[in-house]
Amino acid sequence: MTDWEALRTACDQCHRCPLGQTRTNLVFGVGNPSADILFVGEGPGEQEDLKGEPFVGKAGILLDKMLSCIGMSRTENVYIANIVKCRPPRNRDPLPEERQACLPYLRAQTKLIRPKIIVCLGKVAATTLIDPSFSIMRSHGVWQERKGFWMIATFHPAALLRNENLKRDAYSDLLKIRAKYDELHSSDQKKGPPESDGQVKEETEK
Repeated sequence: MTDWEALRTACDQCHRCPLGQTRTNLVFGVGNPSADILFVGEGPGEQEDLKGEPFVGKAGILLDKMLSCIGMSRTENVYIANIVKCRPPRNRDPLPEERQACLPYLRAQTKLIRPKIIVCLGKVAATTLIDPSFSIMRSHGVWQERKGFWMIATFHPAALLRNENLKRDAYSDLLKIRAKYDELHSSDQKKGPPESDGQVKEETEK
């Protein structure tokens, strides 16, 4: 059994919060497990819950278009996950205790993926991963280096569907993400492969 299989099984059997009792499917993540970029949303919606894959509704279609415009795709060079892996009832924001219960699984995924860049899609992801007081309107598109990761936040695709005036700023953020990816990829050509991080048990048991 691989680390990925063990982690997925642990998520599927999780009862750390009530969301596991009301979901239809676990929404674990999708993409290249060796990607340099990890996109993190807040949690699954109705369509994601039915299919078991993140970002498959209207917001997912828009996210795929956003990735395409900077030469990326969910099947090739990014990985997409969420703060919580089970749909909150009525698509509400995940509660703080739900985020904290699920966060060790995201940490374990991050440990396996070893991304260079983490992109927070929306306020929930940004306040959970970057700063509890993070303002998406004021601080989107601003790079921060944390524990070896380059982190940035941009608008959640659902927000862009509600307010098209935000799309210009979102596109600017995407260009910054592509530029940072190219910069890091270029410098990485001079380095050898990273050492393995080993098992993920310590993360999932926190």
